[in-house]
Amino acid sequence: MSRSSTAGDVPEELRRTLGVPDAVMIGLGSMIGAGIFAALAPAARAAGSGLPIGLALAAVVAYCNATSSARLAARYPASGGTYVYGRERLGEFWGYLAGWGFVVGKTASCAAMALTVGSYVWPGRTHAVAVAAVVALTAVNYAGVRKSALLTRVIVAVVLAVLAAVVVAALTADTADAARLDIGSDATVGGVLQAAGLLFFAFAGYARIATLGEEVRDPGRTIPRAIPLALGIALVVYAVVAVSVLSVLGPDGLAEAAAPLSDAARAAGAGWLVPAVRAGAAVAALGSLLALILGVSRTTLAMARDRHLPHVLAAVHPRFQVPHRAELLVGAVVAVVAATGDVRGAIGFSSFGVLLYYAVANASAWTLAPEEGRPYRLIPAAGLAGCLVLAFALPATSVISGAAVIALGAAVYAGRRVLR
Repeated sequence: MSRSSTAGDVPEELRRTLGVPDAVMIGLGSMIGAGIFAALAPAARAAGSGLPIGLALAAVVAYCNATSSARLAARYPASGGTYVYGRERLGEFWGYLAGWGFVVGKTASCAAMALTVGSYVWPGRTHAVAVAAVVALTAVNYAGVRKSALLTRVIVAVVLAVLAAVVVAALTADTADAARLDIGSDATVGGVLQAAGLLFFAFAGYARIATLGEEVRDPGRTIPRAIPLALGIALVVYAVVAVSVLSVLGPDGLAEAAAPLSDAARAAGAGWLVPAVRAGAAVAALGSLLALILGVSRTTLAMARDRHLPHVLAAVHPRFQVPHRAELLVGAVVAVVAATGDVRGAIGFSSFGVLLYYAVANASAWTLAPEEGRPYRLIPAAGLAGCLVLAFALPATSVISGAAVIALGAAVYAGRRVLR
């Protein structure tokens, strides 16, 4: 059966509406989200004053992944991201495994972001607010990716304004002791690696640009520009915020902070900022959730087209030009997990799956020929090694649960092959 039609003659081709600014904003909406409000404290617990080193390491791995993803996305501008790259460059199994890891891991990420919204907006009704957020943003995505891109632009602007206010307050506070920080003095190699793995979770959103490859105008030009731009902006923001928060709380204070940016605002004598920080955290989590649902539904669409998932999910809405059945299914699953799940478990599991997903992306980029836009071989090699090292440096519970689910996906694939 052709990919251009289904049994109901529903078009499967998506509309190309996104330019470089929209694609960058979608990537920023994924990266500059709840991670900056939540990931600093556990990373500081792991690395102490070595937090900036962990951030730099996460950024290096993310850069390698971004470069590999950009070259592959320009070569294969279709929905699905590394699912498509792995299938085309390494074989069907590796593409499937990448897609499985992405869909399952990022579904957990969606639930984590929804629960973050609930914990900031109404702590006593966290799960109810989380479910409501999932339903609302699934409806936004259903109405079309262009509307999602415009909403993401607003969310990013609000979050950046809040972060800028916290940074200014921290760096101008009388209590700031940034000059006395001895970066890395209490850090261990294992702690820095674990911190990098946790912080990488917050960087991972640039892949959302690649998974939207079928909806980007002139993908050969747009995607290679949008991914490094989004990553570079996010890195600058993260570095400035991390140093600012460390300067007022110190490594020990940051490690014990339940809400690092709110605590930093108080320590800097800017208690009036705390309500804005809480609101900014909720808005940031909404931005991440919006982009995550977008990306998971597109990978689900790609896997359904190849019948690794039920083919009925490959339908594209004739009016809104979005994979509406995939979006509704993803929204329903995320709502169930958000109603019953735990934030910490969801984030740890997701980090493991995301790093393995990018490992497949780097391995795929290694196989590109020079005329196909292959990056310098050192880049995918470093990205592959970095992803594997950071994945297995995560807490043991995350590694065990993540490996178990990846193994389950491999078993499902093998079972389908036997039954063919």
